[in-house]
Amino acid sequence: MKKKYRRQPRNTDYTAYLHPRWWSTWAGIAVMWCLAQLPIRFQWWLGKLAGLLAWRFASRRRHITEVNIRLCFPELNQSQQAALVRNAFIANGIGLMELGIAWFRNPAKLTGITEVHGKEHLDNALAEGQGVLLLGGHYSTLDLGGSLVTEYIEADVMQRDHNNPLMNAIMTRARERRYDTVLGARDLRGLFRSLRNNRTVWYAADQDYGRKDIVFAPFFGIPTGTITATSRIAARSKCKVVPFSHFRREDKPGYDIYFHPPLESFPSGDDLQDATEINRILEREIRRAPDQYLWMHRRFKTRPDKDDPGFYGNK
Repeated sequence: MKKKYRRQPRNTDYTAYLHPRWWSTWAGIAVMWCLAQLPIRFQWWLGKLAGLLAWRFASRRRHITEVNIRLCFPELNQSQQAALVRNAFIANGIGLMELGIAWFRNPAKLTGITEVHGKEHLDNALAEGQGVLLLGGHYSTLDLGGSLVTEYIEADVMQRDHNNPLMNAIMTRARERRYDTVLGARDLRGLFRSLRNNRTVWYAADQDYGRKDIVFAPFFGIPTGTITATSRIAARSKCKVVPFSHFRREDKPGYDIYFHPPLESFPSGDDLQDATEINRILEREIRRAPDQYLWMHRRFKTRPDKDDPGFYGNK
């Protein structure tokens, strides 16, 4: 079914999804909409409950998370690693609730509990006139953080389309309300057009997309398949690459958004050196709030040696 979905072009016209085959998806969307209207503290409580249920019953995702945490945080003892795994599920459960806020509510109502740090780095980069690639990562605040940042800046976004066309329509239309342009993950022509127009484009390069166009750069000390597209985009467009992150506060409802100085001498002409720098910055940001990263993804799936059995086993 997933492959069948992926062959379909993006269609955000809701009238295309009136057939009964979509009714279960519509029901899920209705639940998301209702939950999004609840007070944020109650949503966080529900998110924690959802995360704990996933931690308890989603054994495959828990195994992947356990492997990732063990590989990336060897300095933690077994009980500390187990606690981080549990907290990661809680953080991503809350992130699921925040997805509804990003899609179905106006994030402007959260600006009173949001603080932006380092926006001058983005402003200075835009002053160069070549566009900015906003280098993000897959944190649990992914959609809400992206929606919040558009209260402070104008931006476009690149997205990997959802496998379910109706969910993709909901997601795309929600993002179109916040971003000026929602580009497909392979729409390089659109990306370069945005950069030529001195736009800021949100972009993430921190997942495992297979063996094509990658180098193995260290990430938490582990040789990790890292795409080289970031270097090629920067070389061709002459844009600035500005690291960007966003986190949920731990002690009370609130959010912090961070912009960092543009990467220096980037691209360097050495793909491995560039990928190493990107991974170093991403690792630094993850360590701000380790539980708020998407550890459920098989980040180390592709290994340097094709014959390597890998870290995740058969799960």
